[in-house]
Amino acid sequence: MFHPLPIYVGLRYVRARSTRFFVSFITWASLIGVCVGVAALIVILSVMNGFESELRDRLLSLSAPVRVTAAPAYASAQSASAAQPDWAHVAELVRGTPGVIDAAPYAELQALAVHGPEMVPVLLRGIDPTIPATVAELAHTIAQGRLEDLNAGSGRVIVGEVIAERLGLSPGDRLTLLVPTVNADGTPAPKLRELQVAGVFEVGLQDHDATLIFANLADVHGLGPAGTVSEGLRVRVRDVLAAPAVAARLRAQLPRELEVSDWTRDNANYFRAIRIEKTMMSLILLLIVAVAAFNIVAMLVMVVTDKRTDIAIMRTFGAAPRRVMGIFITQGLVIGWLGVALGAVLGLLLALHVDSIVPFLERTFRFQIFDADVFYITAIPSEVHWGNVAVIALAALLLTALATIYPAIRAARTAPAEALRYE
Repeated sequence: MFHPLPIYVGLRYVRARSTRFFVSFITWASLIGVCVGVAALIVILSVMNGFESELRDRLLSLSAPVRVTAAPAYASAQSASAAQPDWAHVAELVRGTPGVIDAAPYAELQALAVHGPEMVPVLLRGIDPTIPATVAELAHTIAQGRLEDLNAGSGRVIVGEVIAERLGLSPGDRLTLLVPTVNADGTPAPKLRELQVAGVFEVGLQDHDATLIFANLADVHGLGPAGTVSEGLRVRVRDVLAAPAVAARLRAQLPRELEVSDWTRDNANYFRAIRIEKTMMSLILLLIVAVAAFNIVAMLVMVVTDKRTDIAIMRTFGAAPRRVMGIFITQGLVIGWLGVALGAVLGLLLALHVDSIVPFLERTFRFQIFDADVFYITAIPSEVHWGNVAVIALAALLLTALATIYPAIRAARTAPAEALRYE
């Protein structure tokens, strides 16, 4: 016999048709359960990866990967003096850092936008539309108007799509901006400024479309007194995933009066929530594989009971207990690993073709998963990470391997004399 005995007999048991219908049924249920569990894990995690990438792209469409601002202690000190960081010199230092493409100055101011009876809180952001970094960041989001219309002293602004909808604004309308300021004696002295809407931008993210208004950098400086306008640099990097490393290099070379932050810190809550959801979803779906593994245990226990005579005969001919264990471990591993392989193939096929499968299901069953009137994202994205696939497959293989241990030990402990007493 050229085959190792445990593998040879174990494969024969897998191929043999059982006379017990229930054993055969549990065998197929175990295989299908492992297959479905692995496929569901791959598809769900791929879709969640796609949503994470979509969210990251939308966040970074108007959020700089790296920002350089005045440190809080320095910012509070400059409210009492006219001293300002030399942002032009800082920008030169930043541009010379490895991994940085460009840097553009910006200024931000909290205000209230008023049009008719409606009023919404907004963040007025001043930009320089002549800098390539600003154009690359904002130009593709403008739905109406042009970025070039934000000339210095023109009093023109580009508002978010949600702001325009709430206030009933369109290009050419007038918008009143109320800037909360205080006098030297501490009494409130709000400042009013009438601006003209030059355009509307849309990112597809509530945090941007419902809060941001863009204006020329010089106009924002003219709206708020010293200390009320926060300034800094918005830094573009070659690889957004390497932004934390670039930020660390900038912190090492810039003065302590300047603070460097990256998009992973600014939006940590979003991605922490996604990581928690992915972890919990993985654990929940892994229970499907666990249930299938318990079915493998039940199936092997019944096979061991059914094959007591065969086990006794092999033990009588000198088969060691570890060889008997190997037979049933082989049988369980073949069933479990076949289910893992089929599940991985099915999961990858579904995950890689979600963009075709979902529209087909929507047309066939006449329903829509993401209504364009309600959701910003109207299609289900999918992004397969091969590391996730490997972890899922290894976890499923481990569970199915553990499921074979108890039945194999039980088979090895079968006493030949006891099993053959009534034969």
